Amino acid sequence: MTPETRQRMFGTRLAFHDPFVVKAMLAVVVLLAITPLIIALLAKTGKARDRLLKDLWDRYFSWLVLAPLIIGPILLGAAYAILAVGVLSLLCYREYARATGLFRERAISIVVVLGILLVTFASLDNWYAFFTAIWPLTVGLIAAIAILADHPSGYIQRVGLGVLGFMLFGACLGHLGFFGNDPKYRQIMLWILLCVEMNDVFAYICGKSFGKRKLAPNTSPNKTLGGAWGALVLTTILAATLGGFVFRQTVLAQWQHLLLMGTMIAVLGQFGDLLLSSVKRDVGIKDMGSTFPGHGGVLDRFNSLLLVSPAIFHYVGYYLGAGWQEQIRIFSHAQG
Repeated sequence: MTPETRQRMFGTRLAFHDPFVVKAMLAVVVLLAITPLIIALLAKTGKARDRLLKDLWDRYFSWLVLAPLIIGPILLGAAYAILAVGVLSLLCYREYARATGLFRERAISIVVVLGILLVTFASLDNWYAFFTAIWPLTVGLIAAIAILADHPSGYIQRVGLGVLGFMLFGACLGHLGFFGNDPKYRQIMLWILLCVEMNDVFAYICGKSFGKRKLAPNTSPNKTLGGAWGALVLTTILAATLGGFVFRQTVLAQWQHLLLMGTMIAVLGQFGDLLLSSVKRDVGIKDMGSTFPGHGGVLDRFNSLLLVSPAIFHYVGYYLGAGWQEQIRIFSHAQG
């Protein structure tokens, strides 16, 4: 392991070396500081009723816990960021397996968990060839393991649930972790996380402010067209503006790339939310859990990352690479 790799993986010396990281941290602190003032103003002017105020306060106090948990590993080093994504993947799968009943299929769940662990290892090792191979190998193993129960009834459902679970929480979220191998991983990961979370905030605020017509009433009764369009416009502008600093002096700093990536984050973030809503409606539950008041479970909070992570990873990777171009296997000490 070279000194540069060791510093990227475990060092904090360069945590605030980039101006974008510093400004992003200041923006988060400012947002957390002024939010109570905004909620208090809404209460004083009568713009928000008791139920809405309680929801806003619950969300705010949850963010006081979530913000350090999200940002801390990224600042500490790439290894910590990758491991944090791995833990997030396991927690999301745990909620999904309980909600869908897949946890009863122990063999399939063991394979999915093993696949998530291998994805995390491949990301830590910067072993992109293995990272890409895990997806078809895990799917094949799920299909094979499910046969051993010798219970054909429900086979397609069991395999389908297992494959969907690994695809979303192993393969899709795993792309966010693999960004840890890029020299600019702090900037990119913070940019994605900040824009995705603000996309949810914009949809919530716009929906409450002028959302009238329901977007998908049978899938997510609280989503409105006004909220969706408001989030699309505001998130695209935010992501394009911040992306200009993240990808400065590269081809992705061109306006057409920035606008396209911003649109991808806005649209795919909302589809990730609707995807989870579809799962919840299908199994007849409101939330995946109650970990974070005002948000629900872990998966309820981070569902917007599911489709955004692989899309942005491959878009950035096509033009700039995303850490995999060097093909350096850090821990297995072999060339890819």
